[in-house]
Amino acid sequence: MSKANVHTTYNHEAKNWRNISEGASKPVKVYETKAEAQQDGRNIAATRQVEHLIHNMDSKIAQRNSYGGDKFPPKG
Repeated sequence: MSKANVHTTYNHEAKNWRNISEGASKPVKVYETKAEAQQDGRNIAATRQVEHLIHNMDSKIAQRNSYGGDKFPPKG
């Protein structure tokens, strides 16, 4: 199973939302709405125990959530 972080992004060419793993060339799945993509992206990230990065339509990261693999206590 992949340990790559999951990104929820908007595809301007296809006019849809998608979840894509870091380093992948093809999305895991495509969606009509951001809400659908976010929910499924969260589930994928939780299963893989990686970060889920949610982007706005302008590609800027709006939110990021971690679902495991974090070192505790954090450095610093």
